[in-house]
Amino acid sequence: MSALNSGSGRCEPDPGTSLALALAALGSAADHFWSFMEDRSVRFLPQQLAPMFFSTLGQMVTGRGDPAARRAALSVVGRMYRRLGLHPYHGTVVAAAMVDTVRRFAGASWEPDLAGYWEVGCRRAHRLAERAAEVLGDGPHVTVAEVVACEAACDGVAVLTVRPARRLRYLPGQAMPVCTPRLAGQWRWLSPANAARADGTVEFHVRAVPTGVVSPVLVEQVRPGEVVWLGPALNVGLSLEQAGEADLLLAAGGTGLAPLRALVEQVAVSPVRRRVTLVVGARTLLDLYDAVALDKLQQAHGDWLTVVLAFSDDRDVEPTAQGDLLSVALHHHRPGQAFYVCGSPPLVEAARRRLPLAGVASESLHLATTFRHALDSARWMSRQRVAHAAESKVADAAAGNSGSSRSASDAT
Repeated sequence: MSALNSGSGRCEPDPGTSLALALAALGSAADHFWSFMEDRSVRFLPQQLAPMFFSTLGQMVTGRGDPAARRAALSVVGRMYRRLGLHPYHGTVVAAAMVDTVRRFAGASWEPDLAGYWEVGCRRAHRLAERAAEVLGDGPHVTVAEVVACEAACDGVAVLTVRPARRLRYLPGQAMPVCTPRLAGQWRWLSPANAARADGTVEFHVRAVPTGVVSPVLVEQVRPGEVVWLGPALNVGLSLEQAGEADLLLAAGGTGLAPLRALVEQVAVSPVRRRVTLVVGARTLLDLYDAVALDKLQQAHGDWLTVVLAFSDDRDVEPTAQGDLLSVALHHHRPGQAFYVCGSPPLVEAARRRLPLAGVASESLHLATTFRHALDSARWMSRQRVAHAAESKVADAAAGNSGSSRSASDAT
C-alpha cells in the first residue's frame, strides 16, 4: 500500500510505526488480538498461532518487503486461511481486532486516520488470503521448530539445523517460508538441504545478504534453543518429478546448493537409476562452504554421482576448476539431461538468457523461481494449481479405494 493517495495528492498515515510498536510487545499484542475475537465468538484461531497470524497479517497490510517476501507471507496466511477454516465473513472481526490491537499498543503515535487505513488494509489482505487458499488448496500446515544447531559455514553463511514440532511434509527441491520471531511476520523462502531424515531434523543454508533484513539476523543472531516459524513447503520449479527418469545436471550457485543437494539425496533412495552431475559454483575456494558434505556424497555415490567445482575468481585452483558456473555446467552438459539451476536471482536470470541460446532445450530447463517478474509469480501460481489438482486426484482415489472419510485437514 502506498503512503500517498494518488487521487487527492494527500499523504496518508504510515501504519509502519504503529505496527512496530505492537510487534515490540508481540506476546501481549497477539493475546489481545486473539481475545478480541474470542470475546466475539470468532474462534478459528488457536491461541498458540496468534503471534504468527497477527504479525504476518500486519506486515501484509503495511505492504513492505520484496516480491518474494510478500509471496511467502501470502502463502502462510493463505494456508492458514484454508486449514483454520476462515470464511469471508470473518474479515470484519479480524479487521476490527487488528485496529483495536494496534491502537492499544501504538500509544501516542496513533492517529485517527490510521483506523480506516488498517481496516481497509486488513480487508484487502483477507481477500488476498482467500484467493491464495483456493490456489494452494490443502496441504502441510504452518508449524514451529527449535533451532538445534547454528554453524558458521564460511564468511556470511550459516547452516541452521531445526527440529520441527511435528515432522515436516516436503519434497526435495521445494521451498518453504521461514520466519524468526525476532522479525515477526517477515518471511523468507528457504529450501531444505536434505531429504527426510529419521530424526526429523531439517537443514537450511542461509547467506547474509548485505542489503537484506532477515538473512543477517538468521546468520548472525539466531542461536540454538530459539524457535523459528515454518510455512508450507511449495513447488518453486526444482522438484525432481519434472525430470521424469532423465539424467540430471544440477548447477548450484552459493546457497542454491541446498535444494540441489537434497535432490541428490532423493536420487540416492529412488528406484529410478540415473546419472547425476552436480556443478557447485563459488567465487573462491574460501567461499565453498559445504565441502565436507559434498565429499561424503561423492564418496558414497561415486558410481552415479559426479561433483564438479567451479570457481569464478580464484586463480590458485587448478585450471579445470576455473570459470563461471554456467560455463562449466555447459561444458558438462549432455543431450537428454534435465538441467536444474538454483542460486542468486542474477544467476537464474543469466541462466534464463544463456542456456537456451547454448542449446539447452526449454522443456529440459528447470530454474528456481525468483519472483522478480510477474511471469515468475504466474508460473509459481500455476505450479501450485497443478500440484493441488494432482494431490486432490490422488486423495480422491485413495478415499475411493479405502472407503476412508478422513479429510485433508486431518493431514499434517
